[in-house]
Amino acid sequence: MSIKEIDKQYIAGTYDRFPIEIVSGKGSLVYDDEGNEYIDMTSGIGVTSFGIADDEWKNAAIEQINKVQHMSNLYYTQPCAELAKVLCERSGMKKVFFANSGAEANEGAIKAARKYAAEKHGEDCYTIVTLSNSFHGRTITTLSATGQQHYHEMYHPLTEGFRHTTVNDIYEFIALISKIKVAAVMIECIQGEGGVITLDYDFVKELREVTAQKDILLIVDEVQTGNGRTGKLYSYMNYDIVPDIVTTAKGLAGGLPIGAVLLGEKVKDVFGFGDHGSTFGGNPVCCSAALSVINRIDDKLLNSINEKSQYIKDELKSVNGVEDISGMGLMLGIKTVKPAKEIVKICMDNGVLCLTAKDKVRLLPALNIDTDALKKAVNVIKEACKV
Repeated sequence: MSIKEIDKQYIAGTYDRFPIEIVSGKGSLVYDDEGNEYIDMTSGIGVTSFGIADDEWKNAAIEQINKVQHMSNLYYTQPCAELAKVLCERSGMKKVFFANSGAEANEGAIKAARKYAAEKHGEDCYTIVTLSNSFHGRTITTLSATGQQHYHEMYHPLTEGFRHTTVNDIYEFIALISKIKVAAVMIECIQGEGGVITLDYDFVKELREVTAQKDILLIVDEVQTGNGRTGKLYSYMNYDIVPDIVTTAKGLAGGLPIGAVLLGEKVKDVFGFGDHGSTFGGNPVCCSAALSVINRIDDKLLNSINEKSQYIKDELKSVNGVEDISGMGLMLGIKTVKPAKEIVKICMDNGVLCLTAKDKVRLLPALNIDTDALKKAVNVIKEACKV
């Protein structure tokens, strides 16, 4: 049996896979089982921050594997503590809880917000407000938080206590919180799975002001937008705000599973012994890999991300067949005349891997993608988009 046949027979059919088997890669180049080369403009949906088999990342993980690959959280480990310190110092947050994924990080944020609100405002203060078109994960609770109805189908009853308001409509949000008790609001500054929709600067600023006045916690979901992806370390930094809770995952450990809940001043001590936990959260190998990633996201890299972003936009905006380009940094959505899936197929046939998000072509290349590879990929995308 071929790998594709084995996959079809033994793996749950939750993914509509592209018809190629990736077997190796280096940097932003990957190869299939037939030896074909592809420029990867997906980075595993924003995960492989420095590309495939990055030497510094690989060495950090291997060095830790040779020491100790796992210990329970009943013991201290250096990588876990050091990563938490770096994340707090660079984000403005105060403490960290480590998990294994974005959904788990969002679950942790929801628990932290509800515990804080119950203690401060009473047990009937538990509602979390999220935005229409949002995506916060695939567990039952994070699906409930997700503001897209089609994700809810077949999974009722969902977790209670979530309400959704319209993107960029501060008045609808204010009207809602005047009627019910609200523990927190959770937003993505750029809605990735929702179609690479960027929130308005003024909306986010006003949302922060209102929530601060009402002692409603502001959670920013940085699962896809975080760790340099938008040209800042975290996307909320593009909006000149400081949230109460930040969640992150995906690109943090460059390809190993990790999630983190970053707790701000108000909630830094909300969790006590036994209030939350995770068997693999804070795994020393994942934390070592994450340290190798986060410590390289400096001003030089962030500037290059913004320069590459502008290059992509400049090259594509005048193409006959491109209607709009959304997003920030190296998290971009291209609205095209042709169906997005058709463009992704054309690009794949010509050696470039892209993604979709709703009706857009989505680009999430490695943060350090080689300039020559980027130019070659953009040329392929331009030709695919033309009508």
